Amino acid sequence: MLPALRYKESMRGRPSIHHGRWQRVGGRRNRAGRQWGEDCTAHLVGDFAFALWDSRQQRLFCARDHIGARPDDLASLVSGLIAFDRGAAESLDAVVAAATLAFGFVYIHPFEDGNGRIHRYLMHHALARRGFNPRGVHFPVSAAILDRIDEYRSVLESYSRRLLPVVRWEPTESHNVRVSNDTADFYRFFDATPHAEFLYACVRQTIEQDLPREARFLENFDRFRAAVAAVIDMPDRTLDNLLGFLRQNGGRLSKRAREQEFAALTEEETRRIERAYADSFGVDES
Repeated sequence: MLPALRYKESMRGRPSIHHGRWQRVGGRRNRAGRQWGEDCTAHLVGDFAFALWDSRQQRLFCARDHIGARPDDLASLVSGLIAFDRGAAESLDAVVAAATLAFGFVYIHPFEDGNGRIHRYLMHHALARRGFNPRGVHFPVSAAILDRIDEYRSVLESYSRRLLPVVRWEPTESHNVRVSNDTADFYRFFDATPHAEFLYACVRQTIEQDLPREARFLENFDRFRAAVAAVIDMPDRTLDNLLGFLRQNGGRLSKRAREQEFAALTEEETRRIERAYADSFGVDES
């Protein structure tokens, strides 16, 4: 999952403020507002709708994410996506099909929350369904998206920002949004060229960089685990924690870790484990 501020409270796909969740996420919004001011929305990815009160300037700042399709159009639009996935997508390149399906879904925005997560799942679904990655092998394209988060945001906005001026909407008394013009075709037909180009770049990074790096890590980890087992018997969870401490501290156990979490280790065992880490991971992990 991408580390973004994801928050949407809506009624049939439109934002409203419910006190409980507002209180729960308000701290994150306030921190974003203090750090970036009214530019904070440029640093948010996913579903959000919020208001921030500046007590010093006596000013209320309100913001919301992309306006999705009208509730009355959702059934038709989602049915169209399903038909595309089961029909036309079969004759398209896998990456083009994945980009069209996933970004088409997120622009429709059919749910109160979770649209971004489902959108990224659909990318993986379309690629896996077409046999793009070997059966049973996870293809972590979301990691590449995270590395390219600014580009990802720009691609999302390449259509949604141009769409906003032609959507006529008004606020409702329930803090909702009512769209007054026919917008269904805006979501049914869109130019997915930049979206496909972006996903191609992410797929290439995944193949050429991320998967080889992950494979090397797993090989190194197996080597490290075997070396530690030769020193001391350790549960998997403890071993994971040990690796985390070593990675954070340049291959050495900190004084605090030796005195607390790993106080049971002798000096000799600690020395051998640190050596095992250096031998297993080398400069890449030190």
